[in-house]
Amino acid sequence: VQLQASGGGLVQPGGSLRLSCTASGRSLDYYAVGWFRQAPGKEREGISYIGSSTYTADSVKGRFFASRDNVENTIYLQMNSLKPEDTAVYYCATMTWQEITSSEEMTHAVLKWGQGTLVTVSS
Repeated sequence: VQLQASGGGLVQPGGSLRLSCTASGRSLDYYAVGWFRQAPGKEREGISYIGSSTYTADSVKGRFFASRDNVENTIYLQMNSLKPEDTAVYYCATMTWQEITSSEEMTHAVLKWGQGTLVTVSS
């Protein structure tokens, strides 16, 4: 499966953005999926998982909402109330089906990374 992420860009603090990640080559039905981000100078962190369970990192809880559309073979990340500290390259990934309770567990469950899309939150 190949993953193509899109939707990144420049947004002002408090604004919203929706990222998309479209899969080709195989149906996403087979996979759990997730979103990660990597800010400048920081490690990549898992922020949202949709699989056997759902997981959302505290840093984005209540502001970011992940969803999947198996008909469109696409996953989405709706990001609201964006802050400058949300500036990062955002990645989607296919993942194993398991219980996820932390960002670190997400990283170990990745099967395939998509390419990243840059989100910059700045006035």
